[in-house]
Amino acid sequence: MINDAGGVNGRKINLIQYDDAYSPPKTVEQVRKLVESDEVLFTFQIVGTASNAAVQKYLNLKGIPQMFPASGAVKFSDSKNFPWTIGFNHSYIGEARIYAQFILDNYPNAKIGVIYQNDDFGKDYLAGLKLGLGEKAAKMIVGTESFEMSDPTIDSQIVKLKTMGADLVFNAATAKFAAQGIRKIASLGWKPVHILNINAVSIGAVLQPAGLENAKDVISANYIKDTQDARWKDDPGMKRYLAFMAKYNPEGDKDSIYNPYAYNTSQLLIEILKRCGDDLTRENILRQATNMKGIQLDMVLPGILGHISPTDYPVYKQFQMMKFDGARWEMFGPILEDKAGG
Repeated sequence: MINDAGGVNGRKINLIQYDDAYSPPKTVEQVRKLVESDEVLFTFQIVGTASNAAVQKYLNLKGIPQMFPASGAVKFSDSKNFPWTIGFNHSYIGEARIYAQFILDNYPNAKIGVIYQNDDFGKDYLAGLKLGLGEKAAKMIVGTESFEMSDPTIDSQIVKLKTMGADLVFNAATAKFAAQGIRKIASLGWKPVHILNINAVSIGAVLQPAGLENAKDVISANYIKDTQDARWKDDPGMKRYLAFMAKYNPEGDKDSIYNPYAYNTSQLLIEILKRCGDDLTRENILRQATNMKGIQLDMVLPGILGHISPTDYPVYKQFQMMKFDGARWEMFGPILEDKAGG
């Protein structure tokens, strides 16, 4: 779409993509190829916590911008030690702190059970929840159960949390396992308050496989406009997104959270490149990317603004809570911000 409109400052974008199969050793191989053979200006939206971690030191040593890793691990917002890694996503720790505050405000006597992925992704969520609960964490968290990505199911972990007496479940899992958790909780006839992390809120990829009725009343948070929400029908940003999907990605699911997310990150990248003018050096890309304030993207909720400075990554630190009504997510409450940072 950008190239059809003339590119950025008169220059067309050359996008080179390689599949790393979500495997960190393969990520290293492909990124080295991009840098040393293709001589790319920067990397953009490498997917996954482990994949980004595998190349973070290499890219920083080379002085190559690692633009917007598709991960909210706190290590990708470490402006002091890894200035060339520019986080876009809310940090998982910050997101979990917001859930902790929500729990303290609405379920102060909750007995919390945590199911989490045994890697940086899951451990950041667990750490953030404990930080947010503060001194009450030891009493409120009655059980934590981890799982490996290679595990076939998390059924046994869910059963353990139920037997521990949890009446609120915090689910720090990716799509496949999040769906399993929702389905297993329902099969047990168990009715805990269920909080789901933002990476697992896709209706098509998570809630439908889990069973929409099983997912009713699940709570999460978001910052992206819902294409199925009638209030955005005449919204200019929504119209631009839907026009893009209709022309350039007609086979894509316009209602999936992943497509608006990709649109948002791409839109911000284009803004950075515009600001670079004719100085398309890696140093200037870093300078422009880390000096932005009050950025409103087309598919981000109004009032949730992107800010980033040389000492304050990532771009986004705000959310709004939402609950699944059995058919769609309903936003509720005010805009919440993780003011602790990191």
